[in-house]
Amino acid sequence: MSLGEHFREFRRRALVAVLAIIAGAFLGWMLFDPIKWNLFGQRIDNQGIFNWLKEPLTQVASTRRHPEDVNLNFGGKGVTSAFEIKLKIALWVGLIVSSPVWLWQIWGFLAPGLTKREKRISRLFLAAAVPLFVAGCWVATLVLPNAVRFLIGVTPDDAVNYQDGSAYITFVTRFILVFGIAFLLPVFLVGLNAVGVLPAHVMIKGWRVAVLLIFVFAAVMSPSPDAWSMLALALPMVALFYLAVGIGAILDKRRGKKRPEWLDVSDGDASAL
Repeated sequence: MSLGEHFREFRRRALVAVLAIIAGAFLGWMLFDPIKWNLFGQRIDNQGIFNWLKEPLTQVASTRRHPEDVNLNFGGKGVTSAFEIKLKIALWVGLIVSSPVWLWQIWGFLAPGLTKREKRISRLFLAAAVPLFVAGCWVATLVLPNAVRFLIGVTPDDAVNYQDGSAYITFVTRFILVFGIAFLLPVFLVGLNAVGVLPAHVMIKGWRVAVLLIFVFAAVMSPSPDAWSMLALALPMVALFYLAVGIGAILDKRRGKKRPEWLDVSDGDASAL
């Protein structure tokens, strides 16, 4: 392709990715409030994405003497605050729901410059990245109530705690996204190993540094200061790191069987060839 053709290809794929995010955001906009569905004669009550994200705060409020003293305030940024919160949640849903599409578009743009083997590896990358990202988001939903309970629980019983709605939604959505992105660690490690950049023996040799960096990353990226949230993020990442090392060792072993012995001889020694 010429440079102009590359730009047109990039524009086309970027447009597809943006449209997918917008479509997902439309779904998030529709599911923002509670909806009652009748599906094949069965009634399904959807509590709404906003109520689902607010649930940890609602649980904390229910444990207090006056539950109404803990709630969200929508007036922090004027009359546009409620609209901003709904738009922010819709775009967040769109980004998560459309992740297979925009990941595929990124791969499709890079694929013409890859070899057959690299294309096969990149397909495996996509197949593993989406489930791991979703798993990380799911783990975040399990940890989130404890984080909110710790942060809000220090409020005195005779005081009110009205959280700014926009700030709370930013905290919750970022909390979930950080866990999802962190769970992509083994995908990148295995990918680097598959292309021959990061052998398994190098990863296992630096396991102390890797574990330390994981805990530092968890401490910095965890939006709440409690140790439980940090451990909930760091421990799965450590387990995924060792999983990546194991997969890398298997790939190295299979790669070694296909590699001619004379390639591993140093420059100063004579080879069998």
